[in-house]
Amino acid sequence: MAASILVRRCQVWHCWTPSKLQAGCMRKALSIQTGSAAMYQLKKQEAQALKRQLPSGISHMPQRALHSTLLCFQEVMLTSERYEVQRLPFAHVSDRDLSFFERLMPGRVITDADELKPFNVDWLKTVRGCSKVLLKPRTTEEVSEVLRYCNERNLAVNPQGGNTGLVGGSVPVFDEIILSTALMNQVISFNSISGILVCQAGCILENLNQYLEQQDYIMPLDLAAKGSCHIGGNVATNAGGLRLLRYGSLRGTVLGLEAVLADGSILNCLASLRKDNTGYDLKQLFIGSEGTLGIVTAVSILCPRKPKAVNLAFLGCPSFSQVLRTFTTCKGMLGEILSAYEFMDNECMKLVRRHLKLVNPVAESPFYVLIETSGSNSAHDEEKLSNFLDHVMTSNLVADGTLASEDKKIKMLWALRERITEALTCDGYVYKYDISLPVEKIYDLVTDMRARLGGSARTVVGYGHLGDGNLHLNITAESYSHSLLEAIEPYVYEWTSQYRGSISAEHGLGFKKKHYIHYSKPQKAVLLMQQFKAMLDPKGILNPYKTLPVKSE
Repeated sequence: MAASILVRRCQVWHCWTPSKLQAGCMRKALSIQTGSAAMYQLKKQEAQALKRQLPSGISHMPQRALHSTLLCFQEVMLTSERYEVQRLPFAHVSDRDLSFFERLMPGRVITDADELKPFNVDWLKTVRGCSKVLLKPRTTEEVSEVLRYCNERNLAVNPQGGNTGLVGGSVPVFDEIILSTALMNQVISFNSISGILVCQAGCILENLNQYLEQQDYIMPLDLAAKGSCHIGGNVATNAGGLRLLRYGSLRGTVLGLEAVLADGSILNCLASLRKDNTGYDLKQLFIGSEGTLGIVTAVSILCPRKPKAVNLAFLGCPSFSQVLRTFTTCKGMLGEILSAYEFMDNECMKLVRRHLKLVNPVAESPFYVLIETSGSNSAHDEEKLSNFLDHVMTSNLVADGTLASEDKKIKMLWALRERITEALTCDGYVYKYDISLPVEKIYDLVTDMRARLGGSARTVVGYGHLGDGNLHLNITAESYSHSLLEAIEPYVYEWTSQYRGSISAEHGLGFKKKHYIHYSKPQKAVLLMQQFKAMLDPKGILNPYKTLPVKSE
């Protein structure tokens, strides 16, 4: 497409001054905001019900979290019945147990069935437990006392943060005691010289980012669920997110952590050192362990400086091969200022338009890419981005596009990508797959799955973090269908394994994927993991039925 057409669409391609950027995009941004707001006019009763679910100290929830919480009020089939799971021989909670918990944390033991409902259901409405007890400790010492007691009594415990997980790892399968970190939400320290933050595990990611922005820093990870997810849950699942391309994974940015083991002992590895080469790096055992080896209660994390200049480009591409070529060009021309490269197909765009009333700011295209740059010199960044855009236009890699540099407009463009998961939940029952593959193979899986499923699926979409080879394959149907599940699995895992990919790039294994771990890990590796589990949690009370198959399986 000629450059002049792109200039007419949103007058920013060759005019990088903020005033012209605002004028060129204002009408589009306003329409996006209006359409989004219309989705969230809650009835008074619904708002009051939601308020009861909010942990103390939370002033608001973002739109994604708000919508998903409403979904929890709908009845969901019990996990144990849908998946035909047998309860392990754990003890049942008695009145004596409740008395102990109440003495330990007065007023923070929840047994009311209505209050327990949202904690027993994942926000995707796919799994549901039947826990009768929710505990809300405030300190590591209280967590320690709870686990010591539960280990002695053989009571199973389900750790839970913001309950934003997507693989059934954050809710009970049966009647496990739910231990929520919601009240463990204090910042312990922040060093403005080193950029090292130490905080409790229940701190909400978005709240931490807002705190750090006041110190001219940001969190090294950003997720669509940032308004609800807890940093402890992020660490326990090794969450990836939108900034991984720039700042790396939590395995690199987490400097230390504190965890409580199954027997109640406290492991304090809460180091604040960039370099510590003494013995085994034990914190790595707990990062990504999904609460099966210990409950993370505090985290030390290295935070980057807040960028002074942020720009966002939302572009339409005619084919996936052009998405890949644009990415290659992007890495070469933007280099150190590139902070995110996301892609979504047109089916995703149709969903956010249909269900969330968001507005597509560019001409309809088979694929869309979202490119974020962040740096310390706006003039330098603008020049690099302008040269890049000139190149991809004249090379016909991009069919249409729009840019933003104001925070409000940036958030509106990000919403098109971040709220895809929310739109999917409105489309029906969702089969979700979080896969990493060689980037050139990523969309082949989506194409193959569409051909395989045909009319048995309502929608098959692909989107994700192209910058780190992470595909989110999502399939929707009117309701749960076991025959459709059998058509998808294990085919999707076999396909992924064929190209030496991973069946879980960032969501973890949880309850839903534990039986498929061998598609990504050799048997000896799985055996070693099981040995670690047996050593640290010999009774298996921590988040049972999750992450690893039992040895007999």
